[in-house]
Amino acid sequence: MILIPVKNSSSAKQRLASILDQPARTQLAQAMLHDVVSALSEWRNRPPVAVVTSDPFAVELATQYQFEIIPDPANPGETGAIEMATRICEERGIEFSLVIPADIPLIEAWEFEEILQQAPAEGSILVPAADGRGTNAAFRRPPGLFPLRFGNDSFKPHLAAAQATGKPCIVIQSPGIAVDVDNPADLQRLLAMPGNTRSQRLARSWSIVGLDYEPMNDRPTGSISPANNLCEDSRPRLSAGEARPGGRK
Repeated sequence: MILIPVKNSSSAKQRLASILDQPARTQLAQAMLHDVVSALSEWRNRPPVAVVTSDPFAVELATQYQFEIIPDPANPGETGAIEMATRICEERGIEFSLVIPADIPLIEAWEFEEILQQAPAEGSILVPAADGRGTNAAFRRPPGLFPLRFGNDSFKPHLAAAQATGKPCIVIQSPGIAVDVDNPADLQRLLAMPGNTRSQRLARSWSIVGLDYEPMNDRPTGSISPANNLCEDSRPRLSAGEARPGGRK
């Protein structure tokens, strides 16, 4: 089962507060989730998908795409949400879990499929964030093979926990999965990357003080590979408070 933990979007992306006000951060978080869910919907032979949340927007979106909703009324954060969802997987006898975050808007359907094709019969796959610090996808078979603890520097602890099981652990680099958006530098990278996702269209419709980018020529594409274990914007600048829907364009 694929698990997508989603926190309340009304208070999402606090580390972008220096450049975006809360309405803009909420809209960006919702657009990124929509990009992730849309990519999953394009995977024809996908396993069951569950969105772990009690956020109204996420619930509505999951319903629209006919994905399961695992209610998360306590909203303890990603770690607590996935602990709860993992227990549900185990109770149902589900073979594996693939946990992905809601803020990797450049992910494509083929990347999900490649993970499952490379997955060991028993063991794990970890996909790091572009900076090598975070974990942007975690496959476990069985689903509770080791606990997941999300945070700014989760990758090394996850790798250690996976290796401690004695089961195969594969670390791979995946171009779309690697790009998450937590801070201004991440948002600048998203703006510069080729593509036309909902998140990119939204962010490019804003002019944000202090955030310049130079578009890249080529979007990273191709197969997943095993890991070895600025232009001046001519548009008027907006204050953080104006960088939101309804603000000055």
